[in-house]
Parts: sequence; structure tokens; C-alpha cells
Amino acid sequence: MPINITMPALSPTMEEGNLSKWLVKEGDTVKSGDVIAEIETDKATMEVEAVDEGTVAKLVVAAGTEGVKVNALIAVLAADGEDVAAAASGAGSAAPKAEAAPAPKADAAPAKAESAPAAAAAPASVSGGGNRTFSSPLARRLAKEAGIDLSAVAGSGPHGRVIKSDVEAAVAGGGAKAASAPAAAAPQAAATPAPAAAAPKGASEDAVLKLFEPGSYELVPHDGMRKTIARRLVESKQTIPHFYVSVDCELDALMALRAQLNDAAPRKDNAPAYKLSVNDMVIKAMALALRDVPDANVSWTDSNMVKHKHADVGVAVSIPGGLITPIIRKAEQKTLSAISNEMRDLGKRAKDRKLKPEEYQGGTSSVSNMGMMGVKNFAAVVNPPHATILAVGAGEQRVVVKNGEMAIATVMSVTLSTDHRCVDGALGAELLQAFKGYIENPMGMLV
Repeated sequence: MPINITMPALSPTMEEGNLSKWLVKEGDTVKSGDVIAEIETDKATMEVEAVDEGTVAKLVVAAGTEGVKVNALIAVLAADGEDVAAAASGAGSAAPKAEAAPAPKADAAPAKAESAPAAAAAPASVSGGGNRTFSSPLARRLAKEAGIDLSAVAGSGPHGRVIKSDVEAAVAGGGAKAASAPAAAAPQAAATPAPAAAAPKGASEDAVLKLFEPGSYELVPHDGMRKTIARRLVESKQTIPHFYVSVDCELDALMALRAQLNDAAPRKDNAPAYKLSVNDMVIKAMALALRDVPDANVSWTDSNMVKHKHADVGVAVSIPGGLITPIIRKAEQKTLSAISNEMRDLGKRAKDRKLKPEEYQGGTSSVSNMGMMGVKNFAAVVNPPHATILAVGAGEQRVVVKNGEMAIATVMSVTLSTDHRCVDGALGAELLQAFKGYIENPMGMLV
């Protein structure tokens, strides 16, 4: 009997993913444990292993398909001794049907349209219902401006999706004009932009684009990561009452200790065993501060205060197209060298989008450091379920007053953003003072 391979859930919250690459082809023999595909979630690309043995009878979902629903059929294996052609023809006989990933509404995102395996059987660019066209946002915009009827355009994208080049070819070849008057009049309407004004909250794409001259922009579709970041930040700002506390920390003692520790690092394979950064020491100081002020190491729920037993510190890492926050677990218990080497590994794999979900999900607080970019100070957005996030600015030489006299010191400004439901001003200030104590007296991080 055919063995159905379905879209795996790579994390507890995953609902869909992009099938970025097949590492096998039809006719290949696979065994349990073989890597057969790469799946892209909102923030990571992960390898998928076969759990059964057999011959690849059919790849149901093409490589590059976006928005494939969890548990949707993606491939079929023929069991040992089974006829491959028969297995391919019986694809999906014991697996979730296409209704697990329903066809999109007329204004749905194209990624959703491509998620259903059955879409491959749709003629040209029209969906199974016969009255909707799969197309990219840019293709729709160009078609509207040119008065082109998308249903008359043959799509060359995945599963017959109409893309930019298809519309441009239709325009160049005098493609079919839209039959309806509103579509034909669209370019004229766009040629008279609305008065310059801020788009209202939640404004549609059409409402936004009317504010700009036609041809003065291009549309870049949101990827899964950007959509997730947008959703979570909107959720954070709408549900979390933010409160901010700032303090200046002198760095001279920390910089001197860092230099000593790096100079004393043992060498392995002609390279130092570790190389501490200021950020590594900030992570450790934050973890120890959370240990010392346990009432601030919490998460809010409607029923209870979640008090964490360890400081799992997330560290914001900028990657192409967005941001991800790998987590240093039990950071209060780890040495500076261990934190440094772990952070270097997590940061590299984050930029390669190779982190596992458990390496960036959860955590009890976060650190966001923009000091290396020359930013003096800023306030970060709390990342739920965290109740705090520390925004770290650049260390710079400033004039300070010591014992009634002016002196020069290296000073770093930090701002703690808190969820005021569970970390109020006094508690936030206590946490920040504990952090400042470790930064200005860094030997305390070594004992």
C-alpha cells in the first residue's frame, strides 16, 4: 500500500511552511533517516527525514511551493515490492485530502493558493472553482494598471500562477483587456493620487498605493518571517502596557576585565578557545540580575504569574529579511566563555536560517544590542511571553562627575522595556540597578 508523506509540524505552533527543496526525485530509493526535503518555516530552514523505507513514487508538492499546510500530502512512497506506478496513481488514498489546505478566496495571499497539492491539477491559472486566478500581488497590480484581464493570461509560475513576466508579456502582445469598465478605468484613477496624507491604521493596499505616483514604487511580497514579525509586534503593542526605565553604565572596568580574560584564553588548534565580546558580558549580567531579582523573571497570563526558575536570555540577531532571537538557556549558570561560544554558534546558524525551533522559541527575557551600529539609546518592544527586554546602546566616552570633579569615562546607555502588568516601575528599576552593578563591577560575574 502506498506510504503517504505529509507536511510535518516542525514546532508546536507551526500551521504551514514552504517546501523549499526536494533532496530526492521520483524513482529514488530511500530508507528511514534519509534527508528527503528542506522545509522553510517563518524563521528557519529545517531538514526532513524519511521515517519509512520505499521508492519515491510521486512528489505531490513541487519544490518552491509556499504555504503548505501541516499534514497536507507532499509525497508518496511505494513500499518494498510494490508497483511504483500503482502507488503513484493511488496517491493520497490514505492521507489528508486537499481540503486540509482549502483554495483561497479571491483576495487571499498567493502563498495560500499554492499550498494545496490539488492545485497542480488546476488548468492554466484558474483555481479548481473556475472563477479565481492564482497570481502574485505585483502581477495583479500591473494587470490592473494596464487593464489586463488576468483570467485570460496563461501563468508560468508554480501551479499556473500568474507572475510579473506573464503580465508584461500580455501587455507587450496586446493581451486581452478587462471586460469591465472599472478595470479599464483603473489606470486613470491611479493617475490622480489622493492628497498626501498618512494611510489610516489597517488601510488596504489599494488605499496605501493611491498616496503614491504610479510607477514610483515596486511591490515586494511579504515572506513568512516578515508576516510573523509584524503579527507578533502588533500583538505586543496592542496587548502589553509598556513601561520604560533607562540608566547609564560605566564600562571601563568591564572593558579592562574583558581584555584580561581574552589575553588569558588558552589556545586550541592555534586559535583562542574563546573571544569575549561586550555583548557576551551583557547577556551574563542580565541573567544574573534576573536571578537576583526573581520577581522580574516572570511571564504574564490571565490566570497566573509564571515565575521562572532560570534565566533563559534571548538575544536579538539581525538576519536578511528580519530578526530572530536565539536563546541562551540557564545563562545565569554558564561561564562567560560558554556563553560566548554558544552565542557565536547560534548567531552563525541564525544567519544561515538553520536554527531549530527550540533554539529560538520561549525564553524568559531578551537583550537587543544596537551599540555596534552606533545607536546611543533606544527602546525595544517586549517579545511575549517575555515581560522584559533590555535595549543596549553604544559605549562612548563621556564627561562624568566623580568626587566633584570632571572625568572621562566610557558610558553605555541601556533601556529596560517591561510589561507593566507584571513588572512595574519600582521592580524594573531594581532589575536595572542589579544589571548596572554587574556591568560596573564585572568581577562579580566570575564568582
